[in-house]
Amino acid sequence: MRVYGSSGMAAAKAGAASARRPVGGAFSLSESSAPQAKAPAVALQTLGGIDALIALQGLDEPVERRRRAVKYGRRALDALDELKLGLLAGNLDHGTLLRLKSVAADLKDSSGDAELDHIMAAIDLRVAVELAKAGLD
Repeated sequence: MRVYGSSGMAAAKAGAASARRPVGGAFSLSESSAPQAKAPAVALQTLGGIDALIALQGLDEPVERRRRAVKYGRRALDALDELKLGLLAGNLDHGTLLRLKSVAADLKDSSGDAELDHIMAAIDLRVAVELAKAGLD
């Protein structure tokens, strides 16, 4: 790393020399620094505390609900595919059935879109049938 110019010590000594006070001990104010009025204290307003935060978390935008429904639907379809592959291979494990049961709970939420809700109901029905066949309903 290259350093150009004077060292920091020389700059510090020059600054200290210019900041020295005059030797007379006299105190004077410059004409440009007039006293300023104090600003009134402003009270902080809260938004309602924890109740407002909980209410804001409960608000869902339609786009967010749709995105979440698509994500849950894909998870359920992936679990159904895993179940199908396990049945075809002859090595169905209990973890696949438990995963299918856990994704079934997420399929009940409404997305606000009628077509998507119809598709989600069909996926939910297929999951319920597979869980009933396995005896985990």
